Amino acid sequence: MTTGTGTPAPAPLLIACALGIERLALRGGLGGAAGPVTVLRTGMGPQAADRAITRALAGPLSEAAVIATGFCAGLAPGMHPGDLVVADETRDRDGHTECAGVELLAKELARAVSGRAIHTGPLVGSDHVVRGAERAALHAAGAVAVDMESAATLRSAVRAGSRPVAAVRVVVDAPEHELVRIGTLRGGISAFRVLRTVLPAFFEWHRSLLLPRR
Repeated sequence: MTTGTGTPAPAPLLIACALGIERLALRGGLGGAAGPVTVLRTGMGPQAADRAITRALAGPLSEAAVIATGFCAGLAPGMHPGDLVVADETRDRDGHTECAGVELLAKELARAVSGRAIHTGPLVGSDHVVRGAERAALHAAGAVAVDMESAATLRSAVRAGSRPVAAVRVVVDAPEHELVRIGTLRGGISAFRVLRTVLPAFFEWHRSLLLPRR
């Protein structure tokens, strides 16, 4: 793709989330991006994410870099609502997808979201809410967090063509702060506020991808 001047147009950035409340958190602050940005609400679950991403990348966004984001469940003891998870890979029963620019994303998130813990590691996909013993088993297998859409989102993105992909999630519940417990509302508000601040880090990640390779 080229601009009217004949120079290559910046590759677009597709930011995918599942829920309306996640999209609401991400809608503000889209200025400052290095190229066109689309925030896509995929709907809940891996099948909805697969369909939405496949459809989106079949059109004008065919060359887009893709970031999966939104809320997740933390798996490691000591995690708190509002902590950030930067995936180095996503996993589910259908395989795994490597993420690009993990260290850069973690560094930029630390700059954008001062004072919040940032966890890096595998992000596992599930088709249901994970609690209790299942949460502990996923952590024992090496995962740091679980959500329902990231693995399907990134797998669908790379299946549609070679592109950088990443996943950044905000913890909304954790082993000591499960959704069924009192205080869930407070944890959800904390996670929402953090999600509102992540876009500058996403834009820096995207901008780094547009730099000429040496």
